[in-house]
Amino acid sequence: MVSALKVTFYAWGDPLITALHRTTIEVTKESVKSIRGDCVVATRSELALRELPEEFKSMAKFEEARIGLIIEVNGISEEVWGRGHPSLTFESGKDIVVRKSGYICGRTLMIHSNKAAVDLSREIVRLLKRHDTRIKLTLIVE
Repeated sequence: MVSALKVTFYAWGDPLITALHRTTIEVTKESVKSIRGDCVVATRSELALRELPEEFKSMAKFEEARIGLIIEVNGISEEVWGRGHPSLTFESGKDIVVRKSGYICGRTLMIHSNKAAVDLSREIVRLLKRHDTRIKLTLIVE
């Protein structure tokens, strides 16, 4: 029997979001300062990695853990799936980063994801570019 744990929280869009990065997706508690942060898809987040429940973090540290990020805006949703790893530390008090690669640092939520920012539908990215867009984010570990 597979058990899953979900964590739902909210963030906001920003006019400087471009979502063009080819290997990562980032959710941050901060505002976007420039278009150089092309992995950012959500700002002013209610949550960063450090604040995830301990049970979520423990489950995500298994190599066989499947981790998901669901981004929902105005009835449109996008799912991103990747893997956990024993080296995940969940240290960041500011960010959540999804990586297509196997690189791990204190900002990493999952590795070997099936999507990066550039892979998100341009329809949802258009909505993420609005300062007043409220974004529902759900993290899943199973």
